[in-house]
Amino acid sequence: MNKRYSLNEYIEIINNYLDSSIGECTFGEDIVHNAMKYSLSIGGKRIRPVLVLEFCRICGGNIEDALPFAAAIEMIHTYSLIHDDLPCMDDDDMRRGMPSCHKKYGEEYALLAGDGLLTRAFGIVAESEMAKKSPEKAVEAIRLLSSLAGVNGMIGGQVVDLRNEDKPCGLDVLQTMDSLKTGALIKCSALLGVVVAGGTKEQKDAAISYAENLGHAFQIVDDILDVIGDEKELGKPIGSDAESNKSTYVSILGIEQSQKYADELTDKAIASLDIFADEADFLKKLALSLVKRKN
Repeated sequence: MNKRYSLNEYIEIINNYLDSSIGECTFGEDIVHNAMKYSLSIGGKRIRPVLVLEFCRICGGNIEDALPFAAAIEMIHTYSLIHDDLPCMDDDDMRRGMPSCHKKYGEEYALLAGDGLLTRAFGIVAESEMAKKSPEKAVEAIRLLSSLAGVNGMIGGQVVDLRNEDKPCGLDVLQTMDSLKTGALIKCSALLGVVVAGGTKEQKDAAISYAENLGHAFQIVDDILDVIGDEKELGKPIGSDAESNKSTYVSILGIEQSQKYADELTDKAIASLDIFADEADFLKKLALSLVKRKN
């Protein structure tokens, strides 16, 4: 089996690749390039690109082949955060303890930076060595990205979120929203790794189960931290969900039951990895660390 990596090693590999992935300015569009690089560089857990690389590795692939796909998913995730922070959406001034993109560069350039990251993501996949060596894998990756980041995935979840602002919603609506808004890109990340490695249907099914449960648990913990988290550790104000009268797992289930639910989902995610035996140790530890995180 391929070399194993620590989380910090993965993050360093991903950050180095992202630094060189935006491209160069050609006719003075520096401000948008700078806004794109700024939003990519202001932290983040890099969970999605890490999932791409690790699922590729445990399915027998080469993480070098998976790097463009890992960068693409992080660019799409970052573009969604830029747009989420805009005044027409969540109107957030801070992101990861730093001014959000529109506060630093202006709304118009933040909008374009998000658009730029989204389109560059598909360019990176199309230009990758994998696209030359195995076009069918690149096509499958593009299909996954466009589907799970689009109106039937992440964007669809944002629509459900917007339509339920300032009014209570049931647990079923909340689960649907989060499976799309948060879970779709996490599922996409795991699947991209399997696709690049040429994994089996059994491995894809395991990746889907792991990612769906992990994504669900991740959002529940986010809701909990918005109530009991430390503002400095989170890098953003807490209590915003309650202020906007937003339904969350905490408002519906309470903190104790929400944590129990997140723990149960994490256990299911870990159980999904049995087919990988001890090669899945990294992914198991990652799931446990995310459910216990403070930011």
